[in-house]
Amino acid sequence: MTTCVVVRKGAEVAIAADALVTFGDTRLSRAYERNQKVFPVGDGFIALAGTTAHFPVMRTLLAGLGEECRLGSRDDVFRTFLKVHEKLKSDYFVNTKEDEDDPYESSQIVCLIANPAGIFGVYSYREVFSFDRFWGIGSGRNYALGAMHAVYDRPDLDAGEIARIGVDAGVEFDKSSAGPIEVHTVRLHQGDAPTAAGGTTSGNAAPDSTATNNDGAP
Repeated sequence: MTTCVVVRKGAEVAIAADALVTFGDTRLSRAYERNQKVFPVGDGFIALAGTTAHFPVMRTLLAGLGEECRLGSRDDVFRTFLKVHEKLKSDYFVNTKEDEDDPYESSQIVCLIANPAGIFGVYSYREVFSFDRFWGIGSGRNYALGAMHAVYDRPDLDAGEIARIGVDAGVEFDKSSAGPIEVHTVRLHQGDAPTAAGGTTSGNAAPDSTATNNDGAP
């Protein structure tokens, strides 16, 4: 599986993931293929967990939605993933059944989103969560959550550094996660970033919400 995390702190959000792909007991590391579990969508990024079949499908599908791919709020993400589900069924032949007692059709997608509006998580029945601090998905998530919880309030660490610490814990302890670690950071929209007093700021966030990759990858 994997370790993927998102973090929101100050005027910045971050998303990070490991780079290991597994086929049963066989490991495909970055030494043999440039595995990337995070990809850009609009002015932000998405990280996926689960089967590798999701990656080309979701990159193609979300790009094909064009202006209909809106991820700027919890409701926007939900409506977009309703469209995603329809496309998964009609164009990509997804198996929508997980268990006999499923309340809804499954999209079979678990992902994290980081963009200038914040950090979000989407699960297989289109459950959408908007996180205030951090979250993780994949087989290494529990290690990542514990590590990020332990360091989140340290004033010397920004969102990108906390995200890297979380994935590093997954790499250290989860048998299905391995480096190198990919980290991307995005500046929040003006007015969305909390101040130290708990309000919002009009000056700390970058006006153009630029996205960066801390590892320097293209």
